[in-house]
Amino acid sequence: MATEGQFEYESILCVKPEVNVYRIPPRASNRAIRAADWKLDAPDWTGRMRVTARGKVAFVKLEDKISGELFAQAPVEEYPGIAVETVSDSSRYFVLRIQDDNGRSAFIGIGFGDRGDAFDFNVALQDHFKWVKQENEFSKQAQAPDTTPKLDLGFKEGQTITLNIGQSKKKDRSRPQSSGGLGLLPPPPGGKLAPPPSSRSTNHNTQSSVGGNDTGCLLDLDSSNSNSVAPSNPTSTSASTASSDLWGDFDSEPRTS
Repeated sequence: MATEGQFEYESILCVKPEVNVYRIPPRASNRAIRAADWKLDAPDWTGRMRVTARGKVAFVKLEDKISGELFAQAPVEEYPGIAVETVSDSSRYFVLRIQDDNGRSAFIGIGFGDRGDAFDFNVALQDHFKWVKQENEFSKQAQAPDTTPKLDLGFKEGQTITLNIGQSKKKDRSRPQSSGGLGLLPPPPGGKLAPPPSSRSTNHNTQSSVGGNDTGCLLDLDSSNSNSVAPSNPTSTSASTASSDLWGDFDSEPRTS
């Protein structure tokens, strides 16, 4: 019978081209594991490491660099956990619990030459199991019954509602539009503003008063001129008559005898 997860898609979480494998001594007590106790200068095997995931289980696979043949693999169901452990004296070394197809397990040590490769390996496992934790929470929420009260927005029996549509627009249209808020009319098309009524009446009164004074002065001048003219002199009148008679003799044609 096929076990659960055999037909699930396998994704690759991390690939490192070189990793060293060390044979570690058995753990004597519960004290922390130290990489200094290993033979770091003489690794027992060197190859490639691939970290994959099928479903919620991650797999750390140690493979040959050239052929890709599987050397050992460690199934990881939680991290941090017993399948992958860190050492106390370095961030580049870890302890793996590898398993074969028969279920037999053993502990080996692995190490990276670059600290960045060790960081990537650690982060890949952390991200995967963070996603597993979120999936477990979502499944629990989906299975748990929803006990929160639901909001009922429907109309009850006999309940009505009144809608006033378009009244606000009618009110806005009925209001006169004012410019500047002072109630002033717009200027005439010619562009000239007429003076206010008070200034017009003042100007008319001023002009009428000035015109009356001028007329009075003219009347006074006329009266003074009429009073200053002397009566006509009869002597001058006769003299002018005589002179006209004299010129009249020259103007008239000569009479022949």
